[in-house]
Amino acid sequence: MLGVLLAGCTGSTRADAPAGSRADAGEGVVTYEAFGAMGDGVADDLPAIREAHAHANRHGLRVRSNPQATYQLGRRALTAVIATDTDWSTSRFLIDDSQGVENHRAPLFQVVSLLKPEPAKIERLARGQTRLDLRPASDCLVLVENARRKLFIRRGLNRNDGTPQKEVFILRRDGSLEGGIDWEYDAVTRSEARPIDPQPLVLRGGVFTLVANRMRQEKGYNYWSRNIRITRSNTEVDGLTCHVTGETDVGHPYDGFLNVQQCANITLRNCAIDGHKTYRTIGSAGKPVSMGTYGYSAGLVVNFRMLGCRMDRIDDRSRWGVIGSNFMKNILLEDCVLSRMDVHQGVSGSYVIRRCTLGYAGLNAVGRGRLVLEDSTLHGSHLITFRSDYGSSWDGEVLIRNCRWMPDAGASARPVLFNMSNDGTHDFGYPCSMPREIRIDGLFVDDARHPPDYEGLTFFTDLLGAPKKERPYPYALTKMLSVRGLKTASGKPPRVCANPEVAQAITVTAE
Repeated sequence: MLGVLLAGCTGSTRADAPAGSRADAGEGVVTYEAFGAMGDGVADDLPAIREAHAHANRHGLRVRSNPQATYQLGRRALTAVIATDTDWSTSRFLIDDSQGVENHRAPLFQVVSLLKPEPAKIERLARGQTRLDLRPASDCLVLVENARRKLFIRRGLNRNDGTPQKEVFILRRDGSLEGGIDWEYDAVTRSEARPIDPQPLVLRGGVFTLVANRMRQEKGYNYWSRNIRITRSNTEVDGLTCHVTGETDVGHPYDGFLNVQQCANITLRNCAIDGHKTYRTIGSAGKPVSMGTYGYSAGLVVNFRMLGCRMDRIDDRSRWGVIGSNFMKNILLEDCVLSRMDVHQGVSGSYVIRRCTLGYAGLNAVGRGRLVLEDSTLHGSHLITFRSDYGSSWDGEVLIRNCRWMPDAGASARPVLFNMSNDGTHDFGYPCSMPREIRIDGLFVDDARHPPDYEGLTFFTDLLGAPKKERPYPYALTKMLSVRGLKTASGKPPRVCANPEVAQAITVTAE
C-alpha cells in the first residue's frame, strides 16, 4: 500500500513528509509507491517516479522498484533524474509512443553526477600529448573542441560539411592524461571538465516494453529519445531488457534506448535490447537512404565496455544494426551476441571484440589505434568494413586471432575480407590510410556457398578507383599483411586484391 515506504516500515504518504518517512532508516531505500506510483500498467507513474528519484538524490538514498509492478511511463515530457543506485529488478515499464508524445526528444530517465564541473582553461593541445599543466581537485572527464576546424566530413548520400574537431580524455589529479590526444589543436574554443565520481553507480534490472512511434516525415531524420540517457562517469547498467513492439510501415528512428554521452568508465552488462525495423527517408543528397534505430548509442566516451549483452534475430535484414557510436576511446565487447558493432566518427586507443558473435550488419571501424578481433564469429558481408563515408581510415594495426567468418550470414557470396573505399578525391578533414599492419593468426572462412565461377577469397576490395594522378587526397596503403592459420571451406587459395596497384604495393607473408 502507499503507506509502506520500505520493507516493514509505514509512514505518511504526503509529498512534503520528512525525509525519514520515505526511506527505511536501516536500508536507506526509496520506493516509487511511497510517492504515489500505482504500478498497475494503466496510471501514469512517471511523475511519482521522478519525485522518488529527486528525493533519493537529495538524501543519497538508493531506489528500489516493486518487482511485481508494471509502471506506465505516460506521454508527458518528464525526465526522472537518477543519481543513486537503482534496482529495477523484474519490474516492468511501458512506453507507448504510438499515439504521440509532448516531446519525443526528452529522455525518460537521465543518469547524472551531482558533482559540480571543474574549471579547465586549455588553449592548445598536441597530438599524443600525455600531460597538462592542470591539477584538478578530482579526476575529470575533459571535453575539448576547436570549432574552427571540421573533421569527419561525410561523403555519400548522407553527406555533410563535417563536425567541429573535438574529443574527450581523462585528466588525473596529477595532470596526467588517459586517452591521449588524437589531434593537433592550434586553438581550443571550448573546454569542459566533469569530475568522475569515485564510486560506481549501478542501474540494475528492469524490463521495458516500447510501443514504437508511427511518425510520418518524408524527408530527413527526426530522431526520438524517450530513453535512458547516461552522462555520469563510472556507471554500470546490469541486466536491463528492452522489447520493441507495435512497429508499422511508418516510423522514425530512436537514438539509442541506452544512450551514453560525454562520460568515462561505462559498463553495460547482460543487457538485451531488441533491434528496430529499418525505414527509408530522403538523405542530404536528395536521394533515398536507409534510416535506422539504435538500441545502444554512445558518443564522447572514454572506456566503454559491453559484457554479455545479447539479442535475438541478429541476421534479420529488416532490422537495423543495434549499435552506433561517435568520438570514442577504448571500446571492449566481450561475450556479446549482437547484430552489429559500429563506430561512425571514430574510435581511438583500443577497439577489442572478444568471444562475440556479430550478425549480418557486421563489424565497422574508422579511427586509429589497435583493433583486435579474437575468438569471435562474424556473419557480415565482410569480416571488417572500414567505413567509406568517413574515408575507410584506420591509422594503426589490426589483429585477427582464432575467428570464424560466415560471409553474408551463409548466403552465396564472393567473400572479400576487408571492405574499404577511398579514391582520393574527397577531403574528409584528415589524412586517410589503410591499417599499417594487419595480422591474421587463425581464421576460418565458411565460403562453401559461392557462385560457380568463384576464384576464392580476396583480402581487399578494389578500394582506389580513380587513376593515381587524380587523387588530391592520397590514401596510404597497408604496408604488411601477415597471414597464419587461414582456412577456407572451399579450399581455394586467397588473393590480395583485384586492383594490381594495391596487390603489388602490399607485402604479404604467409604460413
